[in-house]
Amino acid sequence: MSTLEALLAAAERGAPPAPDGGLTVVAQPSPRDLGVIAFTGHTVVFADLPPAWVRERLPAGDLSAPVNPPFLLELGLRTGRSAGNLDLLAVAGPLPGPPPLALREVTASGHPRVERALAYRDEVRVWTCEGGLLTVGRGVAGRWEAAVEVEPGHRGRGLGRLLATAARHLAARPLWAQIAPGNAASVRAFLAAGYVPIGSEVLLIPR
Repeated sequence: MSTLEALLAAAERGAPPAPDGGLTVVAQPSPRDLGVIAFTGHTVVFADLPPAWVRERLPAGDLSAPVNPPFLLELGLRTGRSAGNLDLLAVAGPLPGPPPLALREVTASGHPRVERALAYRDEVRVWTCEGGLLTVGRGVAGRWEAAVEVEPGHRGRGLGRLLATAARHLAARPLWAQIAPGNAASVRAFLAAGYVPIGSEVLLIPR
């Protein structure tokens, strides 16, 4: 497959790259999106760089090298960017019927989660409920991405899981989630909502 869009579409259908220990280098899907996705046994680097430059800096057979600091530092120096978080990448299909909780769509918000969504995604929509917030938008390679935020006083009651599930009822296409592995509560919420881990991802951000 020659594009990141095609690779992600196949992964949505349950056909990620074969776990052959290989490396695929593809062009950036947009000037904004540059990074590394590590699937099981196969890594994809999406950057507007010669594939030979990428391969020369990665030891053969070292599956962790593309998401480790030495390579990410070189990639950042070459592209004028800095590596962001190493996130768990998970995906879930849409669900029929209404969301499992009452949501109110809003058109503007100063919430940090919304500001982040607007910086990294297009066609962003935002819903709120008591104690929580849900955003859905088109992110890397145009894939649909969901993110949730639960206010401190409402945590530990399953609201994160309900919001992550609600996103699936509001989407017509599979939804992706980027989750910091250290945020165990968020990981549990998305897993409980039916999102399936599919790999890890590092995006490189302009300095």
